[in-house]
Amino acid sequence: MSEMTPVPAATVVVARDSATQGSIEILLLRRNSKLVFHGGHWVFPGGRVDQADFEGVEGLEYRAALKAAVRETKEEAGLDIGESQLIHTAHWTTPPHLPRRFCTWFFMCPVPRAANVVVDNAEILEHRWITPQAALAASKAEEIVLPQPTKETLKGIAQISSVKALLDWAASTPVHIFPDDSPFYRPQEMGYPLSEPC
Repeated sequence: MSEMTPVPAATVVVARDSATQGSIEILLLRRNSKLVFHGGHWVFPGGRVDQADFEGVEGLEYRAALKAAVRETKEEAGLDIGESQLIHTAHWTTPPHLPRRFCTWFFMCPVPRAANVVVDNAEILEHRWITPQAALAASKAEEIVLPQPTKETLKGIAQISSVKALLDWAASTPVHIFPDDSPFYRPQEMGYPLSEPC
């Protein structure tokens, strides 16, 4: 059986300062349990990079992923964000031999506390602002299901105390690649501006 080529995708870790000082809250969305991929799981906003996302970006996957991240966040959560707000922090490729595979660009994006989330009640049924620590605790208690990349991302930012600290961390920390030798992450070839600040 030949390996399925991963489909490009983008996801956004949308973050805001918590009402109580010293913590951040992350937006998680509950996917409809009828969906084949991660049905019923709690995820960050995101989805596949569509062909239309490649228009005007010379076929560069990173540039298309930025557009997809903005589009999917609007479609799934009703939030208007801009490409300039996104900081690329990770790239995850689904392991081989699974029925669906994605190579996903992960971004961080800050939003104001007053940001109004509206889910589509079709693909996404519910949303929750939650601290990374609380999300991980709920997952451990089997109250919610988190995909592994979501869980690992939350672990990486669990001790961060403010959106400013999160953005400083995202801008100064090397991009996390999984697997670390992934042939589907070729940043310069894909248009990621490695020579520029994030």
